[in-house]
Amino acid sequence: MERKLVSIQRIESLEPIVGADQIVKARVMGWDVVVKKAEFAVGDSCVFFEIDSVLPDGAPWAEFMRPRGFRVKTARLRGVLSQGLALPVTILPAGAAPAADVDLRALLGVGKYEPELPDSREVAGPFPGAVPKTDEIRLQSALGVLDELRGQPFYVTTKCDGASATYYRAPDGGFTACSRNWALVPGPNPVWRMAERHRLAEALPPGFAIQGELCGPGIQHNRLGLTELALLVFSVHDVRAGRRLDHGELVAFAATHGLTTVPIEEVVTGDHAASYPHSLAHWLERARGLYAGTRSRKEGIVVRPLTETLSPTLGGRLSFKVINNDFLLKDEA
Repeated sequence: MERKLVSIQRIESLEPIVGADQIVKARVMGWDVVVKKAEFAVGDSCVFFEIDSVLPDGAPWAEFMRPRGFRVKTARLRGVLSQGLALPVTILPAGAAPAADVDLRALLGVGKYEPELPDSREVAGPFPGAVPKTDEIRLQSALGVLDELRGQPFYVTTKCDGASATYYRAPDGGFTACSRNWALVPGPNPVWRMAERHRLAEALPPGFAIQGELCGPGIQHNRLGLTELALLVFSVHDVRAGRRLDHGELVAFAATHGLTTVPIEEVVTGDHAASYPHSLAHWLERARGLYAGTRSRKEGIVVRPLTETLSPTLGGRLSFKVINNDFLLKDEA
């Protein structure tokens, strides 16, 4: 499911905040959001902006966000975590009556914060259309995935704070190396350095793409504490068959080709999987912690079934990320 940065959602609950007279805590989807007191009642519709929404400079309704650079980020207000922004539907243009869950970013002129902006001289062209991009949904935006995962064997990996990289060898043998959004020109950039180190243009089977995180010195403060640049693979896509490899296949593929996967924190099967406590509160707590061997807070975790599964909630693969709230408050750029 493509992430909907801005959409019409419902105020599911409201709670007072101790010591606060002007604000209250609202629940929207799976998110806790601080809103003005008396601005909403339970059940009201709102325009909800997810984290990383960048509001338009010049819109009167967005002017209050100027001191924050118009970017929606996690904040703590009066001791309450606020993740997102809920505004009244009166900010919509006159006559607009969008359906719930429709992405409104174009209607409202909202952009998405992108930390990676490669030098235009490095861009070779668009991201290959045959390969899905790497943009995991956050659990709070799709709570229905918990019921879909319930009872299934699954695995948990560390979400590594680095730079996304995709490598694709087309069926005709042509090779493309990409950042999160663009194919890159061969050169000294980290994406191509990893391609050359692992001889991916020759080693990848035709029709396969691998996706991973580049981590190490010079990338995102190197919170994993690595001594050199590393490619940590989290997905392998068989483009010809139109499928991603299951967990066991992924691990075997990486071993065969001399690649390293992202850290696998836990594999849950059998009775443990059958009784696993899938709740938002559990997963938020589970996402906390440090990168192994460091004092750096980890970005979070990614959760997937052992066997690739279609998610009705997401309209694609069953997979979600849970971001460490400690990381969001103290370390996020």
